[in-house]
Amino acid sequence: MKFQWKALAASLAISLGTGFLSSLLTPNVREEYAKLYRPPLAPPGWLFPVVWTVLFILMGLAAFLVYDANAAGKEGALKLYLLQLVLNLFWPLLFFRFHAYLPAFLWLVILWFVVFLVIKRFEEIDELAGRLMLPYLVWLTFAAYLNLSVALQAL
Repeated sequence: MKFQWKALAASLAISLGTGFLSSLLTPNVREEYAKLYRPPLAPPGWLFPVVWTVLFILMGLAAFLVYDANAAGKEGALKLYLLQLVLNLFWPLLFFRFHAYLPAFLWLVILWFVVFLVIKRFEEIDELAGRLMLPYLVWLTFAAYLNLSVALQAL
């Protein structure tokens, strides 16, 4: 069987494109982050684009593995994956553009849950695909801590 380079490129383009589109919709993130209350363990602003780039690459690879698998249920798993990308796209708008910190936190909790479901579905199809999504879930957990800290400070 021939390796599907185009499918891999498309999968990476979709995931990385989500991050790129998010950055276009929230152009002043670094300035906004610098103004925010930062709780203990808050990383420097330059770290976020690095981490997100790595995470979007891992997501794209995971989605490709599921797409490439000959398994039942992959269409549903990929639809759930696309849902989490959409949820991911809108979180920065809530947080950075609209300064809706508590709604952004609740949105992030929903995103976390959907990503958890994606991991479970991906693992059923390809174990590595599920594992590639785990750093994302860990980062979302950390992001929830940061988001909630900012939301509580803003009350």
